[in-house]
Amino acid sequence: MSTLTAAKRSGRLRGEPPERARRLPEWLVGWAFVLPAVALFLVMGVYTIGSGFALSFAKWNGFTPEWTWVGIQNYLDLLYADPSLAPEFRAAAWHTAQVMIAVPVLTVVISLPLAVALNSIRRLRSVLRSVYFLPYVTSGIAVYYAWRYVLEPDGAVNLLLRAAGLGSLAQPQGFLGNPATALPTLIVVLVWSSVPIATLLYLSGLQAIDPNMIEAAQIDGAAQRQVLRRIVWPLLRPITAAIVLLGVRDALHGFQIFLIMTGGGPGGHTDVLGLQTYRLSFMKGLAQTLGVASALGWLLFAGALLLTLVNARMLRRVK
Repeated sequence: MSTLTAAKRSGRLRGEPPERARRLPEWLVGWAFVLPAVALFLVMGVYTIGSGFALSFAKWNGFTPEWTWVGIQNYLDLLYADPSLAPEFRAAAWHTAQVMIAVPVLTVVISLPLAVALNSIRRLRSVLRSVYFLPYVTSGIAVYYAWRYVLEPDGAVNLLLRAAGLGSLAQPQGFLGNPATALPTLIVVLVWSSVPIATLLYLSGLQAIDPNMIEAAQIDGAAQRQVLRRIVWPLLRPITAAIVLLGVRDALHGFQIFLIMTGGGPGGHTDVLGLQTYRLSFMKGLAQTLGVASALGWLLFAGALLLTLVNARMLRRVK
């Protein structure tokens, strides 16, 4: 009898469990690894979301331990009941709608021809792709401060306009200080920062199209404009829907550019719903507006969810 066999037999005689019995079940080992992440999600995710939703039905200044429950009054105050909140909400909603429509449309109009041009270039394509992608990877705060600097009354934009003999287009109070040009200027900056990723998405879509299809159309006598309209554009519709959804998302939830560059001014002409949520949460905490800010955040969530469902339905139709 070998030594190993004798050791196994002696272990069984002493009542030791076999090696297979000493192993933990696989599902228990899996849960042991997953449990910390699940616990963190329950504490930081589910609890936070639940408490935020409950806060939307209460008044709280952020310091007292008690909440004052008001039901749906916070939502009604935003929509029409409170004469100090409702007009600001409607104005911010109108500005948000303008951004939500203008940014995706202009992004598509600019990025698609740019992607077609990049796709037709054979030399230095990688270099040009990196150059166009730089605005997207640059720190947003640094970019917004740089834009604010060049858009000042004595900034680079006004200086270039005056040097080119277009002084009538210059803005003495700056492009961000004029109520008529502040919001369009911010829309231009948002489009400038959105075009790089949209261009790369379109470029990847163009490179995925079978070149035999385009060649066959050209052999049949189709012009370049017809090829783009009849073949390329229908194949790029899913990418277009994704780009539009990204633009809508930035318009609904983005507020950094409005906070840094204008703070909602001048005179509230660049106030959007995301910025208003921030202001109600952190700038007016002593005025019992945290619950109103939470209600506004849930209204934004409902709007984003509705637009996501519409976008998903559109994607199913174009496939």
